[in-house]
Formats: sequence, structure tokens, C-alpha cells
Amino acid sequence: MRHLMSPLDFTVEELNRLFDLAGDIEQNMGSYSTACAGKKLATCFYEPSTRTRLSFEAAMLNLGGSVLGFSDAGSSSASKGESVSDTIRVISCFADICAMRHPKEGAPMVAADKSSIPVINAGDGGHQHPTQTLTDLLTIRSLKGRLDHFTIGLCGDLKFGRTVHSLIHALERYEGIEFIFISPEELQVPDYITDRLKELNIPFEEVIRLDNVMPRLDFLYMTRVQKERFFNEEDYVRLKDFYILDKAKMEDAKAEMLVLHPLPRVNEISVELDDDPRAAYFKQVQFGVYVRMALILTLLGLEGGK
Repeated sequence: MRHLMSPLDFTVEELNRLFDLAGDIEQNMGSYSTACAGKKLATCFYEPSTRTRLSFEAAMLNLGGSVLGFSDAGSSSASKGESVSDTIRVISCFADICAMRHPKEGAPMVAADKSSIPVINAGDGGHQHPTQTLTDLLTIRSLKGRLDHFTIGLCGDLKFGRTVHSLIHALERYEGIEFIFISPEELQVPDYITDRLKELNIPFEEVIRLDNVMPRLDFLYMTRVQKERFFNEEDYVRLKDFYILDKAKMEDAKAEMLVLHPLPRVNEISVELDDDPRAAYFKQVQFGVYVRMALILTLLGLEGGK
């Protein structure tokens, strides 16, 4: 039995097979409509979510399975003090696979250690968000045809942004990747990540101004400043609109550059860009359903079960 806690839990070869499966699902959705018939997915979300929870539910329903779970810790026995370990033991009696989001780093790993069903980390605090990373990688591969030799700018909240941390870890394994980290000093990427990039001799630079690096980027990965990660309102208000991507800034970008965003957005991408062919963030959402379908099939050992 396998779990997914980090994007590094799958080898590059396994990821290629997963993405091939997701691509086949995209092209032949109807062929997979009963692949998970009789199977149940539990969505245990201790923290608010729209895209991740609903995309998991859509993925399982598309596969012919069913869904149970909770979307708020307050509606679960966690409000009574039940531990994650006990919750997953109970959930294992009801479901065949579990997707868990939790505000505490490492909570899904604790659950996986006690679980008798596969557990998928759907986001743990500011730590990891591996299924968003799989979504990002599938989007890049599907739209560009490769996962190597490009320059990616990651902009905004790089300190608390778990989607950024997961994506950096995943891209470390591909050749020719150059990172440009764009953030205010207070929200710079953590030292443990830059230290690792130095050890691996992967080129990166840290800048404050987005305008200075736009012409060099093949991808721009925008993130929101996350109010829920701040300890005081004053710091959030000061930083929340530090970066706003608009048409004027996009004039300096390459014609083929793509803009990605894990969503939700607040003000960091102007709605005037939504019709720009380089805006790929809503396409990401759809790719997220395909890759989660492929992941569910893989973890349940049903990859070939169309």
C-alpha cells in the first residue's frame, strides 16, 4: 500500500506514467466511468478548500466511485478532541482511500502511519501540497510538451506558500531548470530550500521587483499573500498587494510565457488578464481533476482498469 505525502514519493518514471494515464483520461474520459465502481473516497478537510476538495470529489465521481467525509474540522469529531490517528482508524473502516488536508505540518503523515487505506496529503499547513504540484507539472507538460530546460519565476508568498515549496522540490529532479524567486524580504523562500538548491547546484536568484525579470521567464507562478498564515493583520495589509500582475506588466513577457496560479487569487492577477492566451490558471483547475483521477487509480492499483 502506498501513500502520497510529498511529490518526491514518486520517481520521475512513475510520474511520467501517472501523467500518461492522466492524458489518456483527458482523451477518453468515458472509458474510465466505472473504473472505481464500488470504491469510496473519504475527504477529511480540517481546513477550508474549494478546488482541492471538489476536484477530489469530482475525480472519484468521474471514476464511478462515491465520496464521504467532512469539509470543516468543526463538523467532525476533531471538535471533541479526537486525534488524527483515531480519526483515520475510523475512516479506514468506511472508505478505500482518503484525501486529508490539515493546518498542522505532518498531520497527514501521522494519519498514513496508522491507516489501513492509502492516504493522500491534500495540503498540510505551510509544508507541502503534492497534488497541486502534480497538477502544476501536468499543466506544464501538457501545454509545453516537456518538464525540463526552462526558467520559472515564483512570485508572492514564498515563505508560507506550500504549493511553491512542493513545486520547487518536484522540479529539482529535472534538467535545466532555473528558479527566480520574486518576493518582499519578509516573504522570501525558506533557507532550507535555497540551501538544498545550492547543494544540488541548481541556479536560482532572489529578487524583489517582478518587472526586472519578466522578459526572462518561460513560466510565472503567481501566489496570493495568505492572510491565514499571518500572525498580525498589520503585516498582511502591508504586503497583500505587493504584486499585481496586469496587462502593462505582461507587455514585457515573452509571447509564449504562461502564467500559472494555484488559486484562489485575491488581487495579485488582474481579471483583465483572464482572456490573455498566456493565462493558464483555469486550465490548471481542469488538469487537476485528470491528475487526481490518475492518482486515485494508481494508489488503488487500478491503473489499467478502464
